Order: sequence, then structure tokens, then C-alpha cells
Amino acid sequence: MPNLIQSAALFERACGLLPGGVKSPVRAFGAVGGTPRFIERAKGCRIYDADGNAYVDYVLSWGPALLGHAPAAVVEAVTEAAAKGLSFGAPCEGEVAIAERIRALVPCMDMLRMVNSGTEATMSALRLARGFTGRDNFVKFAGCYHGHADAMLVAAGSGALTQGVPNSAGVPADFAAHTIVLPYNDVEAVRDCFRKQGGTIAAVFVEPIAANMGLVLPAPGFLETLRALCDEHGALLVFDEVITGFRLAPGGAQQAFGIAPDLSCFGKIIGGGMPVGCYGGRADVMRQIAPLGPVYQAGTLSGNPVAMAAGIATLDAIRAGGDRLYADLVAKSARLADGLQSAADDAGIALQTPRATGIAGIFFAEAPIRSHADLSKADAGRYARFFHGMLERGFAFAPSAFEAIFLSSAHDDESIDATIAAARDVFAEMAR
Repeated sequence: MPNLIQSAALFERACGLLPGGVKSPVRAFGAVGGTPRFIERAKGCRIYDADGNAYVDYVLSWGPALLGHAPAAVVEAVTEAAAKGLSFGAPCEGEVAIAERIRALVPCMDMLRMVNSGTEATMSALRLARGFTGRDNFVKFAGCYHGHADAMLVAAGSGALTQGVPNSAGVPADFAAHTIVLPYNDVEAVRDCFRKQGGTIAAVFVEPIAANMGLVLPAPGFLETLRALCDEHGALLVFDEVITGFRLAPGGAQQAFGIAPDLSCFGKIIGGGMPVGCYGGRADVMRQIAPLGPVYQAGTLSGNPVAMAAGIATLDAIRAGGDRLYADLVAKSARLADGLQSAADDAGIALQTPRATGIAGIFFAEAPIRSHADLSKADAGRYARFFHGMLERGFAFAPSAFEAIFLSSAHDDESIDATIAAARDVFAEMAR
């Protein structure tokens, strides 16, 4: 057991000041038990806690660190920008430069607006979709997480799912009444919904790969059906690519699947670790945003020069890495997922290890997980044992059975192989 004196002391102090001692529920370790690690620094594929313990990190700040922690080019860009001023409250060249880079990588982003988080991006995109179509209802899928705006916290994933309260207190019933929740990957349910309510639906919001209830891949034809039904009924298709954006491919999931949404929401990677988000898409839709149109959205720190510098440096590194970067991420994801699967199989433990580019999942279940309803088949208690066994050996996975595993260009074969070797020991203990 690693020394946790400083983390325990910090958590005790935090609990008297912060609800649950944390700034986001899943960080409290409530689903797995134990003491949260307070992180002091991070570099490459490793994080270091306040007690000096080192961990190979598969959380990666919940996805942004595609290049690993504190890549030199990004740190240098942030340092240089910060020396010139932290925030101007006025336009700066950086917001134009990052928009040009995003549009070059994601062709359907005719116009875009920078914001400060993925939640801001999705809530703004929803308001825009309603303003553009003149309709109030929208469709989301059970287990998909689109931030903590009121309308989105209905059958949500991520932290809400981990806490066992997918429908948050404080969300007015009138708001929830306009949120239509359907099963992920259920084409017939979507068709039936559009047959009955198509004229009332402003938009369909979807994670093209659901990465907030573990990792759940879209069934063949699912995303294509969403595109066709939105076209037929005059609704907007909105891809929430806060996680998948620039991770699955340079142009995100929409490039990987060859489907162009009407609006897209991005975050995490485009900030290089700094707080950032953006939404954008069709020019005719985006021109409804003030000052061009009647849909209002603003933000004091949106497009601040430090976050823009971090994002520009990150996107430049992604473009420079090209196909080799993504081929490497594919190989690393497969190496880790296949290794974990093999280790579990050898121990006689039922495990599912879905994977995509730079991302993987782990479910202690007999059969693949295809939807939110399937999560009841996964053993969260076994995940908690796995989590602590790995953490004690120096490998940090998410403190929840319903989160994804992230990999970066900084993870090397040696660290991945060490992870698999540790998992073999943990699985052997679990099988006893």
C-alpha cells in the first residue's frame, strides 16, 4: 500500500470546504471507496501525487492529454502567451488562428464559436438548434453525457451515472419534459420517435461513440439512421465530440464514420489541457448566433489568449503527427485492450474490452455492452477491486466502472506491458 499521508490530510481539509471534498463527483472515489489521490504534477504518461507516488495514467485529465501531460511545445506556448496577458475581454488573433485550424481539420465546421467548456458548448448548441428550428424538444440517448446543463441531465452518463442519480435534483420538470430519452443503438426506437414526434424535434444529440458509460461503440447503421431521420424531419444532427474530437481521427468521429453532422461540439483536446470548448457547423445555422442573429450566447473568458495558445500548439502537433500519430494510437489501444483481455481470460474472469483509436473500455461482464440498459450486466464491485489493485501497483484508471480508458502518444510499449503484467497479478488475486 503506497504512503497516502498527504493525500489523506488534503482530503480532510477539502471536505470542510468543498462539497464531498472535490470539484467533480467522480473524483471523490465514492464508487470505489478509498482515499482520492491529490496530484501534484504530471509529465508524459505519468502523474505524481502529493506523497510522491508515481502512476502510469490512463485517465489523462479525462481525455485532453492526447500528447501526454505537459508536452514541451504546449507548455512553451502557454508560458509565452501568459507573459502577454491572461485575458483581454476583447478579440485576439489566437481565437481566429485556432478557428482556422479547427475548420481545416473538420470541414463541416463552416463557422464556430469558442467557449470555456464542453458543457457550455452543448448547452449553447441546444439553444441554437431550438432557435434555428423553432422547436423545443430534442432527443438524447440514455447513458450519454452532454455536460451538466439542466436539459442534459436526464438519463445522463459519466459522474451522474456513477453517483446513481442520472436525473439530477434541481432540474425543473418542465425542462425535462422537452428531453426525449431513447436507448443508444436502438434504431427502431428512434424511428418510432420520429414517426410520432418528428415535427417537434429540434435536434438529436449523440456521442458518436458513447464514452461516458464506459466505452460503447455505435452499432452498424445507427449513426447513418440518425442522419437520415434528421434530414427527413427537418431536425439538426448534433455530434458531441468533446471526447472523440481529434482523438479518433484528425477530423474526429465524423471523419472516422464519414457522417457530417449539422452542428458539432468539441472540448478537451482542443484546449491542450486548458479550459476550452467550441461549437459550430453549418453557416446558415451559426449565423443565428448574436450579433448576427437572435440566439444569445456570450462568455467573459471565451477565447482567452492562454487557452487559445495551448489549443493551437496541440492542433499543430496533431497535424504534424498525421497518420503516424493515429496509427500509433490504434496500436497502443489494441495492445492494452488485448493484453487486459488475455490476462482476464487466463484467470477465468469475464471481461469485455472494447476499443477505438486512443481509447478503450473495460467491463466485467459476460457479454458486450451495447446500451445503458446493458450496464446492469457489468459488475461494478469487481471493477472496484481491479481499480484498487492497479492503483496500489502504480497504474491509475478512472475511479468509476463507467468511464473510458485514455491513451496518449506518450504511452510507450514498456509502460503498457507493465500495466498488463500488473493486471495479471490483480486478476489472479480476484480469481481466488
